[in-house]
Amino acid sequence: MSGLREKILATATNLFQTQGINSTGVDTIVAVAGTTKMTLYKHFGSKELLILEVLKQSHQDFQNWLNVKINSNTKKPDERLQVLFDYIEEWVNTPDFHGVGFIKAAAEFPREENPVHQLSSEQSLQFRQYISQLAAEAGILDADGLALQLSLLFEGAMQAEQMKRGSGAIKYARTAANLLIAGAAKR
Repeated sequence: MSGLREKILATATNLFQTQGINSTGVDTIVAVAGTTKMTLYKHFGSKELLILEVLKQSHQDFQNWLNVKINSNTKKPDERLQVLFDYIEEWVNTPDFHGVGFIKAAAEFPREENPVHQLSSEQSLQFRQYISQLAAEAGILDADGLALQLSLLFEGAMQAEQMKRGSGAIKYARTAANLLIAGAAKR
């Protein structure tokens, strides 16, 4: 990827996270990135395509970070599931946390037929499938059921932390997740 494309993408990511997607116009993006609309459209085609690329990159970056954390610090499958919310809490407590892209984008683009909403929904499902895979590897019989419960805790806590940093929601979500995991492991 070209350096200018990367700069536009990084600028858009920061602005979308801190100011909102719909509140951030193309004029603002190009001004902050120090480029032109023509260059932005050359690399992304439209604002919608830029939004989709930002969501894809942000989701992939988070998923890669989480995979590295879980897989490099734990070896046993049941431990990987147990530490999931520990690392999510670590991420939430970083200064760069501004919420979860797919949750925020789905709220800004509520119509189900909108491509941004569709991608957001797909990313939510991908994360739930990731949790389900961790649960299945840990020997949880109803891995999909546990994954749905844990993803609901995750999304709710992320929303609460986005609205009020330090709300404690992630701490209580982690406690609830541990109870759910322990209960599912006994079945």
